[in-house]
Amino acid sequence: MRIRAAVVRERTGPFLIEDVELDEPRDDEVLVRIVGSGMCHTDLMARDQHLPMPLPGVFGHEGSGIVEKVGAHVKKVIPGDHVVLSFLSCGVCPSCLKGAPTHCSIYFICNMGGSRIDGSSTMQRNGEVIHGAFVGQSSFASHSLANERNVVKVRKDLPLEILGPLGCAVQTGAGGVLNTLRPRAGSSIAVFGTGPVGLSAILAAVASACTTIVAVDINTERLKIAQEFGATHTINPRVTDPVEEIRRITDSGTEYSLECTGIPEVFRNSVDVLAMGGVCGMIGVPPAGTEASLDMQHLLNGRTIVGIIAGDSISDIFIPQLVELYMQGRLPFDRMIKFYPFDQINQAAYDSEKGRTLKAVLRL
Repeated sequence: MRIRAAVVRERTGPFLIEDVELDEPRDDEVLVRIVGSGMCHTDLMARDQHLPMPLPGVFGHEGSGIVEKVGAHVKKVIPGDHVVLSFLSCGVCPSCLKGAPTHCSIYFICNMGGSRIDGSSTMQRNGEVIHGAFVGQSSFASHSLANERNVVKVRKDLPLEILGPLGCAVQTGAGGVLNTLRPRAGSSIAVFGTGPVGLSAILAAVASACTTIVAVDINTERLKIAQEFGATHTINPRVTDPVEEIRRITDSGTEYSLECTGIPEVFRNSVDVLAMGGVCGMIGVPPAGTEASLDMQHLLNGRTIVGIIAGDSISDIFIPQLVELYMQGRLPFDRMIKFYPFDQINQAAYDSEKGRTLKAVLRL
């Protein structure tokens, strides 16, 4: 079928709105009419080829929409259902079978290969292959072809266009706290980077009853928002040394920290602030090959570093839980959102890169 999609044809190039042909759904696939799609840092990294998605390609991986067609073997959803699109996993490797789909053994093939897992393309234009299936969806388009595994059914009594970020940014930040770190009530946590992922983590830390929540960022406006979201302390590293200040606030360091920037120096700080036995979750995605240095002796006293992808989530379980938290007023992630018409996608990308918008969501 013919759809409208934002195609990137060259490294760091613009998003070009083009008509492309999208396959009909196979037996295990779902055709979704996209209502909203969030703009994420990962989309921009792929556009700039810091992630190995081939070009020309269609990005977008925070889609929400309405099911239009389902393949013959699909049981999870039916036409008319409201859905959020999340990451794809194979479902059959040891990690998937153990209930850890974010550690799928072919995670990057599933999500960054530019095609279905079997290598077949989902889109073309006048005989030219347009690489799609980005994070199992390529939702910068009027319609998305997803797999049954990465389609999550959600309730219909709230605005569908706000829900796309649950598929990545909110799921990642909130999941890093609720699924991975699992802080005890009354504990302390430092969140480095207060973009959509970091702010989602702060909301989750509040929901977890953390009593010391430190937000660290060089953007003063985002620090103000972090405070509004529940941060008990804010630190601007351009003004104050974050390691020294966090040790002063907590006496001995934080029990937990989250690194949400992918910057080596920030990662080092997020480890250095830990108290003995503390845990650092690394969420930020650096370019491939990025290295960081640590004081090895600092790790001897029971400190732990854990890498986190997609909030260590099982999306079919976790995204509906996030929806319920939102409905209860405990996860107001929609306060981060600014809407853009689809044809203003390049403005949305620019504003996101410059920090003018926390979470850009394209309306289709």
